[in-house]
Amino acid sequence: MIIPHRDLQPATLTNLIEEFVSREGTDNGFDDTLEQRVQAVHRLLESGEAVILYTQLTESVNIIMRHDLPEEAELDAMNQVQD
Repeated sequence: MIIPHRDLQPATLTNLIEEFVSREGTDNGFDDTLEQRVQAVHRLLESGEAVILYTQLTESVNIIMRHDLPEEAELDAMNQVQD
């Protein structure tokens, strides 16, 4: 399920982006500050190039590039709760 970034409170969105850019493996090899990285991701969300994806199956949230979104069928499967 895609969560519109504008539906989040500004502080919540900032915290989500900070957590995302601080994850292991998100280092882009540049000496960007945390603030610069947060601003870059915020711009990607504003432009629609990136989206916030909530996966109900794993109860996790991630920020991904729109072109990396799984196919609709895969997205639906990820959001189904297994009984």
